[in-house]
Amino acid sequence: MEFSLVVALIAVASSCVFVHFLARGATKKRRSPAAKKLPPGSLGLPVIGQSLGLLRAMRSNSGERWVRRRIDRYGAVSKLSLFGKPTVLVAGAAANRFVFFSGALALQQPRSFLRPEMLRMYVGKIDGEARRHVAGCWSGRAAVTVMPLMKRLTFDIIASLLFGLGPGAAARDALAGDFERVMGGMWAVPVDLPFTAFRRSLRAAARARRLLAGITRERKAALERGAATRSSDLIACLLSLTDDRGGAPLLSEEEIVDTAMVALVAGHDTSSILMTFMVRHLANDPDTLAAMHEEIARSKRDGEALTWEDLTRMKLTWRVAQETLRIVPPIFGNFRRALEDIELDGYVIPKGWQVFWVASVTHMDAAIFHDPDKFLPSRFDSQSSSPATAKAAPPCSYVAFGGGPRICPGIEFARIETLVMMHHLVRKFRWKLCCKEDTFARDPMPTPLHGLPIEIEPRISP
Repeated sequence: MEFSLVVALIAVASSCVFVHFLARGATKKRRSPAAKKLPPGSLGLPVIGQSLGLLRAMRSNSGERWVRRRIDRYGAVSKLSLFGKPTVLVAGAAANRFVFFSGALALQQPRSFLRPEMLRMYVGKIDGEARRHVAGCWSGRAAVTVMPLMKRLTFDIIASLLFGLGPGAAARDALAGDFERVMGGMWAVPVDLPFTAFRRSLRAAARARRLLAGITRERKAALERGAATRSSDLIACLLSLTDDRGGAPLLSEEEIVDTAMVALVAGHDTSSILMTFMVRHLANDPDTLAAMHEEIARSKRDGEALTWEDLTRMKLTWRVAQETLRIVPPIFGNFRRALEDIELDGYVIPKGWQVFWVASVTHMDAAIFHDPDKFLPSRFDSQSSSPATAKAAPPCSYVAFGGGPRICPGIEFARIETLVMMHHLVRKFRWKLCCKEDTFARDPMPTPLHGLPIEIEPRISP
């Protein structure tokens, strides 16, 4: 490490320590004799806190164990420090419900406009993209590596369908690069210095927003002169939305850019991770794969374009997706911010503190999901009589997409992408894993260590 870099790190750390103790002294002066009852736990070292421990655990696929150890030690509500901020970890279905429905926690996401009635007009276009992808990247090959192909597919769909950026467009390549940098900083320690992943992520996000803002202005001009229609792409559709009173635009340009950024995350990494791990689980469950193929083959003749109605009939396929999301949630957890002092389980979460929840706490709880380590899609079948569904899971215990007003804005887009692509894969191929290794890393999202290489062979069309 260069001497100047060492000096910079020492300076930053020293400044943070000074500010930390200065803030502690001021807090002590303001605090009343009847001090607030904070949750148990420790904030750890200034700025660093427990961030490095959590990141190491996530990248070694032991993040769930790290969280479980804290719960076993401190209970369902505990304090710590993550990414430079005092934080309260909350766990369990009741805590999830608190996070998703409490008005005292900041809602850190834009409104969702990616609703089924809007997205159904794009099923045919997504189907076309999936067909081209399968023909170009899967057909005629004896082996493929699943994860990078799924990432390529989902980005191509977003670029073409949502933003109108075709193959070879310079803006498309620029957006792809910036998006990778944005995701690289998602779980980075928030130190805003030139050499950090956090700084690169901030700059990439700003560039991506400027690019999308430019596309939005161009599409608005094209709509005004009749060179584009509402169905041209998602941005054109959002620009065409008007209120019921005076026909004024329903969304500002900033809200449209917000929605587009959400679609990038929800439609890219979430869907690509889901489809990758569906392929992995199905490779080990030939009975479920055969049942999926039967469901898919009887719904359409080979070569027929998919419709919205076809997707609504793929019930088993979506149960497989739900079970995959239960075992491997694409998002490890999420943060909210307390807008005021909040009481939870007899403890006070001070205004301004982060609240951190983790999906796997309830997903892998044997008291909620029977045999949680087993891959059992039937647990999501309301008609099933198996032990997995004998006892209904309590509300807010299955939180792969969040819940309530905090549900993922891109859930419907991710669902359509997944059902369309899995229709084509299951109908056209059989596959098996190239290696039996069942480990994966979260960096920051779950990723097979080798990208999930598989051997494939074509099915004979029925």
